[in-house]
Amino acid sequence: MAQWKTWLVRSLLVLFLITLFAVSALRAQIDDPTRQLAHDIFKQLIEINTTDSVGSVTAASEAMAQRFRDARFPESDLHILGPNQRKKNLVVRLRGSGRNQPVLLIGHLDVVEARREDWTTDPFQFVEKDGYYYGRGTQDMKDGDAIMVATLIRMKEEGYTPDRDIILALTADEEGGNSNGVDWLVKNHRELVEAEFVLNSDGGGITTENGKPVMMEVDATEKLYADYQLTVTNPGGHSSLPVPDNAIYHLANGLVRLEDYEFPMELNSVTRAYYARMAEITTGQRSADMKAILKDPPDQAAIERLSKDPIDHSKLRTTCVATRLNAGHANNALPQTAQANVNCRIAPGHSAEDVRAKLIEIVADPQISVQYVGVIGGATERASSRQSYAPPPLRPDVFQPLDKIVNQLWPGLPVIPTMATGASDAIYTNTAGLPTYGISGTAIARDDVRAHGKDERLEVESFYTGVDFYYRFLKALTAGQ
Repeated sequence: MAQWKTWLVRSLLVLFLITLFAVSALRAQIDDPTRQLAHDIFKQLIEINTTDSVGSVTAASEAMAQRFRDARFPESDLHILGPNQRKKNLVVRLRGSGRNQPVLLIGHLDVVEARREDWTTDPFQFVEKDGYYYGRGTQDMKDGDAIMVATLIRMKEEGYTPDRDIILALTADEEGGNSNGVDWLVKNHRELVEAEFVLNSDGGGITTENGKPVMMEVDATEKLYADYQLTVTNPGGHSSLPVPDNAIYHLANGLVRLEDYEFPMELNSVTRAYYARMAEITTGQRSADMKAILKDPPDQAAIERLSKDPIDHSKLRTTCVATRLNAGHANNALPQTAQANVNCRIAPGHSAEDVRAKLIEIVADPQISVQYVGVIGGATERASSRQSYAPPPLRPDVFQPLDKIVNQLWPGLPVIPTMATGASDAIYTNTAGLPTYGISGTAIARDDVRAHGKDERLEVESFYTGVDFYYRFLKALTAGQ
């Protein structure tokens, strides 16, 4: 018995040492200089205000260009260009052997507006607290920008020659404004961003539940973004003489009808495959409900249960929500105008005009006009007939290296293509014929998605794991083996 116990203790000790060595080996490529480089770039980007109102994407582009110069990238491979002084994009090229066509990496530098009074910390200061990095853009998406910049600099300093050129485009106005950088580059300097396929760090990533990674998502398609302006006009008058057709009341009642309306559930090829795969790796009622919505006809009770989860709710249908209100001109006068912005994320297969017509039906009030708001501003009576792009093919030369690296860092974790519930610059690259995949290595808890919200944050170690992942993945993708 004593010998058996001794053997067991020794075996456990050996197993512990092997595991420790394996973990150390996984983390060995994140040496202190790399960790510091990624940290410094992340901090620098967060602390450059790139909002549409008062910020400057150009300042961030120039700061990153200087980092590439310091890493001995030739000036001929650095391009800072754009339609105006505040919205200049940075395009960088790491030269490869030319054996294969280039890969394009894209990431937007601009961020959503953030007010100091709404936040616990200053949104434009990089704050480390309680194991998280706080700041506007920590999740969306200056983390990805910093990771891509650090990865290319690291490869350059190592003297690594990929089997294809690696192009990085850091761009303006994904979050707002009228000078979208990816769209502008594709239309005005296609030669700088021409590639065989595109990796978009503003999509995909590791989803965790209760601190445990459950899947690596890859955005293979996405919803279509659209804004609508709902307007009620009225002669107005003195507030002491209220009338039943008050513009605010008309608008408010229409918005309540919108709040109560549920767009029907619908699945496409990507979301159907997503739920089929998710049903295999989840358990209990949730797994049963996922299987039930795949039936023909789908089970309505299962749809309702899944729809209680905000992420599932959005994946299963078009969504429209009021985001801004503006009404009245004086405290003592009846409003002459009341307006609301309604933001919609439209499921593939429907156009912005289809949804505009549906909104008219939902608000059910002839006094409420519904106009489409274009990306360059201004409201029009009709919207675009464009629909979201068809999902690109799931290329083996992208997904095989991805599976390999995910299994190294998160053994057994499934890689699952999905539909992004938001919208990204992939709409421009896919429409231009450049197959685009949303891939990121940072992990975000399912119940802690703070992009666009108060106290945006990212776990510290999630960021550095993302640095490790992206370096390994990009090398596996371009090693030519």
